[in-house]
Amino acid sequence: MALVGCRAALAAMDHRCARQAETGLRSAGALTAVGSCGMALAMSDTPPDHLSTNPRSPHFDLEVLQRGIGIRFKGRERKDVEEYSISEGWIRVAAGKSLDRFGNPVTIRLSGEVEAWFEDVAAVDADGPDDGAAA
Repeated sequence: MALVGCRAALAAMDHRCARQAETGLRSAGALTAVGSCGMALAMSDTPPDHLSTNPRSPHFDLEVLQRGIGIRFKGRERKDVEEYSISEGWIRVAAGKSLDRFGNPVTIRLSGEVEAWFEDVAAVDADGPDDGAAA
């Protein structure tokens, strides 16, 4: 199912949902999903350049996080990443168990080569092609 709409419909949506829809219109080989506004949005198989797990961050995206993101930093797969930026080459991880005065984990920024992928796509690829024949 493809994203159907025009710029007038995009202008009526809130800014975040319009940005997601515009991104979906430009992506090739996109999957269809429902955005926060309830409109069908296209999601590509390429994860975003910058993503955060903190809901207060402007880079937080629940739909993308629900798909599952795998991160490889300096050639090693990491499961403790709080935020990343592929183009800038950094990740943000918790610094032990220490908390700031608001109860949020204290984080440190590590620089290096960052690679990201969707884990749900990797799981489908690992299962192999499904020919529909039952054994």
